[in-house]
Amino acid sequence: MGKYLVWLFLVAPLHTLYAQDSLHKAVTDTVPRGTPKNLKQVTVSAGAFEASDKAKGASLTPMDAVTVAGSNGDLSLALRALPGVQQIGETEGLFVRGGTSDETKQFIDGTLFKYPNYPSVPGIPQPARINPFLFKGILFSSGGYSALYGQAMSSALILESVDLPEKSSARFYLFPSNQGAGLQHLALNNRSSFGLGLNYSNQTLYNALVPHVPDYFQGPSYVDANANFRIKTGRSGMLKVYAVWNKSTLGMYNPDVDSAALRSGYQGKGNNVYTNISYRTALGENWKMETGLAYSNNHDKRELSLVDAEGKPASLPEVPLTLKQNTSDIRSDFAQARMVFTHFLSNDQAVRFGAEHFYAKDAGLYRDSVVTQTDQLSAVFAESDIYLTGSLAAKVGVRAEHTSLLQKWSLAPRVSLAWRLSEESQLNFAYGLFYQEPSNEFLYHNRDLSLSGAAHYVVNYTRKAHNRFFRVETYYKQYHDLVRWLPADAKTVSTGDGYAKGIELFYRDKKTFKNLDYWVTYTYLDTKRDYLNYPMPLQPGFAAPHTMTIAIKKFFPDLSSGVNLSYSLAAGRPYYDIRFANGWQLFDQGTTKPYSVVNLHISHLMTLFPRWKHKDFSGFAVGVNNLLGTKQVFGYNYSYDGRNKMAVTLPAGRTFFAGFFMSLGIDRTDDFINNNL
Repeated sequence: MGKYLVWLFLVAPLHTLYAQDSLHKAVTDTVPRGTPKNLKQVTVSAGAFEASDKAKGASLTPMDAVTVAGSNGDLSLALRALPGVQQIGETEGLFVRGGTSDETKQFIDGTLFKYPNYPSVPGIPQPARINPFLFKGILFSSGGYSALYGQAMSSALILESVDLPEKSSARFYLFPSNQGAGLQHLALNNRSSFGLGLNYSNQTLYNALVPHVPDYFQGPSYVDANANFRIKTGRSGMLKVYAVWNKSTLGMYNPDVDSAALRSGYQGKGNNVYTNISYRTALGENWKMETGLAYSNNHDKRELSLVDAEGKPASLPEVPLTLKQNTSDIRSDFAQARMVFTHFLSNDQAVRFGAEHFYAKDAGLYRDSVVTQTDQLSAVFAESDIYLTGSLAAKVGVRAEHTSLLQKWSLAPRVSLAWRLSEESQLNFAYGLFYQEPSNEFLYHNRDLSLSGAAHYVVNYTRKAHNRFFRVETYYKQYHDLVRWLPADAKTVSTGDGYAKGIELFYRDKKTFKNLDYWVTYTYLDTKRDYLNYPMPLQPGFAAPHTMTIAIKKFFPDLSSGVNLSYSLAAGRPYYDIRFANGWQLFDQGTTKPYSVVNLHISHLMTLFPRWKHKDFSGFAVGVNNLLGTKQVFGYNYSYDGRNKMAVTLPAGRTFFAGFFMSLGIDRTDDFINNNL
């Protein structure tokens, strides 16, 4: 179960109002102020789903997606209900349009959120480190995103935090595995606020009651403390400070693929501190300035071991010891400074330009080898909103970056066009180049690599009318300079390439059936890569050619209750046994069984103490993920000699939850009802 499983399942439907707040211009607004009414429907949106005023009605917003059954209150999991995202059950992150999870980056108030999830655990997705309900603006771009952001070859998740709360409030929850409390205090002059929160989760009891394949000997446990401060400055300024500290501990044994008599051990500990400071203000009548500072200190320690049935250390003579027993202990510091200026021109056009600098330092052990590296990455960017006619808009931008670690430059032009066909429909096009540095696991031992890159071509058609929304999008991505392994001399080179192309459909209907909201998504993906140890271009093991999701939300106003049902289906994914024998060779391959999962959640809202001065808003919910208990297979682990293989599956056939919570100060009942009709 995820860190906030019970709490977030309960509160997810209560906070969808945040998805209706507009994003500020520095994030997604493509319509300058003062635009005539007949132009307000022309928004450049190829490749993007956003939560803003423009996304009201029947279009799907990410915060809507959080209420999809099975999301665990995790925004990344919730976004898997959108087209273009793969249904990956064995690890965290977003795998978008043939890209790895490392190719999707998250940004908070303009700055990079470098460590969005707790430390990765083999075969078990880890929860997000931040509460999605802190954000009022969300843009999920699956391709062709703005020149204001970089270092993400596939996708960008751009988040804007809430300014000031509506009023002071408090909340708490108490469950066998999850406990927490928090408050938000709004000053009497409505110009400043502060908030505090503490959450703790320990899944030991739950894992003892629900059988799991891993034998947990520690945790999993997660704890975080967070604080925020916000204040209006002058007539137009807004200063926001957010800080969070979190810690995780997990230890488990699994059957060893090389020997039925032995077990593979894994123990992981993580500590993270993240701070974000942002400030925006108007500079006269036609200028706006936005600045951001972020700092993160991250410590991940992971130990692999091999033990016998009694828990004593063991070894296998035919398998190199370092493959079964090694330690990684990396301490990382990351900092970013960013500044963006917007100049509003005549005829409702605008120009944005700015710069940012990233500092990253890693030091410690990586698989028993001492590593240290420091990188300074600088970027400048510019972008312009152009209205060519009353029905044709454009966004043109460029981004230049330099990395000190690789001593490489990149120049990334980007352009998007939007053509309004009618009051209800629009055609969009986007093109751009996107670069990012190779992962640290390669850079630790080889700095003679290039920036990996991808070119995006995106075309979509959207139609929104009568509380129904339809979208079809097609795209093509061309990868270059991907990392390849050369095991003979233990080096890597940037000579890999690949492609991804496909078509995506999305339909949402909130009109046809009373109090019923449903949507359907479909993704077709054709992708191959020649990278890592692939002996030839192959379909990556994380990519399924067909993916579909159906989400249904039914609300019963008279009962203040709701039923959420979701069904996800994906074609089987490829798996390979690739080993070195006079070069990389493919010894075995196949396709997993199709992925199929049904999730069901039922919730009820109530007020326990209606006479209290500070009215409470309470509720309870129950639910089951993978309701039918379908066995999911995400791939196979192979033994060192290739004779044995072991399926990668869910830790447990089903996941259950039941819980109760209470909040004081803000009654969300009407918001819950309105956002579920």
